[in-house]
Amino acid sequence: MSLLAFGLVIISAFMHATWNYLSKRAQGGAAFTWLFLAISSVVYAPFAAAIMFYQQPHFGWLDLLFIAGSTVIHLAYFLVLQKGYKVGDLSVVYPVARGTGPMLASVAAIFLYNENLTVVEFAGISLIVLSVFFLTGGAKIFNNPSSFLPLIYGLVVGVIIASYTLLDKGAVAVLLIPPLIYNYGGILGQLILLSPIALRRRKEIRREWNLHRKEALGIAILSPLAYILVLTAMVFTPVSHVAPVREISILIGTVMGTKLLSEGFGFRRIVAAGTMVAGVIIVAFS
Repeated sequence: MSLLAFGLVIISAFMHATWNYLSKRAQGGAAFTWLFLAISSVVYAPFAAAIMFYQQPHFGWLDLLFIAGSTVIHLAYFLVLQKGYKVGDLSVVYPVARGTGPMLASVAAIFLYNENLTVVEFAGISLIVLSVFFLTGGAKIFNNPSSFLPLIYGLVVGVIIASYTLLDKGAVAVLLIPPLIYNYGGILGQLILLSPIALRRRKEIRREWNLHRKEALGIAILSPLAYILVLTAMVFTPVSHVAPVREISILIGTVMGTKLLSEGFGFRRIVAAGTMVAGVIIVAFS
């Protein structure tokens, strides 16, 4: 992995963990999701228009099909993630989701995009997965039935993450759709799909704006920008390298959850965080 790609992914990880922290604080639903998508559509419209004007990309039916598929998957991601944060801690749901998704994406990319995975890289990914296991409680989680629901939500989100990662890799690296345009098309698509619900929940949207406008603004800016940086890195970097390095966001998100949301931070999580960092370094510089 080049230093440019590594830098883009690390900056994205900080942004990603931050907007997930804001999402956990808001604990919104479909109305809140529509609100921050609407803000994103306004904020990023000038940038999308500039790229369309200067680059004049051509869109065929296959390009539009990829954008439509990404729209549906990302919308499912946001809605399931919001629900997961209502029933579980940030420091549980977030690590499981972020750990499961990139691991599945890395393995699948070997078959879909003919990417190679060395023994050293596999060892690094294994360390990351192991750290996620300990971050979420290790084997003790199976002795606590109440822990299963957040775990299930985290796993479902992880599968969704793997799905859109693989789809979006093909869009920006094979079809060569400009990352910002691709992401903005998904934002508009999600906004359209949620609009019928928003029309029926106008009072709820106003309430979310009054109570959580700061969180909505933060997510509206950070969520697209974080993913645009990842898409840019995937244009010239194998997804099996990008996906695991994004896991540094787990460490950041866990610290945010345990410190800022008072979810607890013990020796086990410190060791797990250190293991994760080691895995990320191995994958990034192998």
